[in-house]
Amino acid sequence: MARIRLSNLRHTYQDRPHNDADWALKRLDLEWEAGSANALLGPSGCGKTTLLNIISGLLRPTEGTVRFGERDVTPLTVYDNLAFPLRNRGIPQATVDARVRQVAAMLDLEPTLNQRAAGLTADGKQKISLGRGLVREDVAAILFDEPLTVIDPHLKWRLRSKLKELHQRLHTTMIYVTHDQTEALTFADQVVVMNEGTVVQAGTPVELFERPRHTFVGYFIGSPGMNVLPATFESGAPRLFGRAVETAAPPKTTPPGTTLEIGVRPEFVRFSAAGIPVRIAKISDTGRHRIVETQHENVTIRLLVREGEQLPGERAFVSFDPAHTQLYADGWIVEGARP
Repeated sequence: MARIRLSNLRHTYQDRPHNDADWALKRLDLEWEAGSANALLGPSGCGKTTLLNIISGLLRPTEGTVRFGERDVTPLTVYDNLAFPLRNRGIPQATVDARVRQVAAMLDLEPTLNQRAAGLTADGKQKISLGRGLVREDVAAILFDEPLTVIDPHLKWRLRSKLKELHQRLHTTMIYVTHDQTEALTFADQVVVMNEGTVVQAGTPVELFERPRHTFVGYFIGSPGMNVLPATFESGAPRLFGRAVETAAPPKTTPPGTTLEIGVRPEFVRFSAAGIPVRIAKISDTGRHRIVETQHENVTIRLLVREGEQLPGERAFVSFDPAHTQLYADGWIVEGARP
C-alpha cells in the first residue's frame, strides 16, 4: 500500500485550451494516506473518472505529478503500469520482468509494452486494469469507478458493507468514485467532493455534513439538502429578512461586492415560539420523519420533524441552531471567530 499525492494537477482533452472551461480538471493538490478509505463524490461530468484514470496511470495529466509514496508514477508506460504493483513490494527485477511479460502475452499487450499507457485505446486501458489485477499478489491501491451503479438496492447495501469490511481487514489504500452520497459517506474516511473539475471540499463525512465549505456541498450532500437563504450584513451581524442571525463563526466583516447567503441544514431548523414567521406549504412523510416545507414571502425553508411530533398551525415561526448556521459569500463559507 502507498500514500498517494497529487501535486499541481490539471488536465484538458483539448489541444489548445483557451479558458477555464476548457479544463476537465482545474488545478488541484490532494493527498491520501496509506491504508485509508477515500471517495471521490460529485455529479456526472465533474471530473471524477478523469482523476481516477490519472491516478491509475491510464491517463497522463496535462500538468502536474502523481506520486505513490516517493515515486513519481506520472509517465508510466504499459510495462511500468503492469510492473508497478510488483516493484512496489521490492520483488527482484528478473521476477517482475518474467511476470509482466507472461501477463502481457495473455492479454495481447506485448506490442504495446513500451508505449505510454495514456495513449492506448479504451480497450487497451481496460486490459491494463485487468493485467494489474492478474500480475499482483499485493497492491499499492485499489480504485473503484462507480462499482455499484447497476446493482439493486438491497444487494448494493450488502456489497458496500463487504467493501468496508474488506478495507478494515486489508488496510489497503482505496479510492471509490461515485455520484451517490450514501455510498461515499458510508464507505470513506475522507470524501473529496468535486464539481466542474474542481475539488470543492475534502473532509470526513461529519465535516462535510456539519460544516460545508461551499453551498454546493450543502446542496449535494444531505436529503433534503441545506437551506441556502438570501442574507445581508449590517451593523456587524448577518441578517436574514432584516433579522439578525447568530452563526457558528460570527464574522466581523464580509468581502465587499459579494452575494451573501445563510446556510443551515433542515436538521438544524426547528419550530419555535418566536423567530422567522412562516406558513407551512408542504409536508412529506418519509416514515422516520417528515420533511416540512415552509415559506417566508417567496423563500422556502425546509426542516425535519420527527414522526409523531405535533406540528403548529399553518402559520408558525422557525429558528436555527446557531452552532450549525453558516454565512457564505459567493458560495464560499465566511470564516469568523468561532465561539
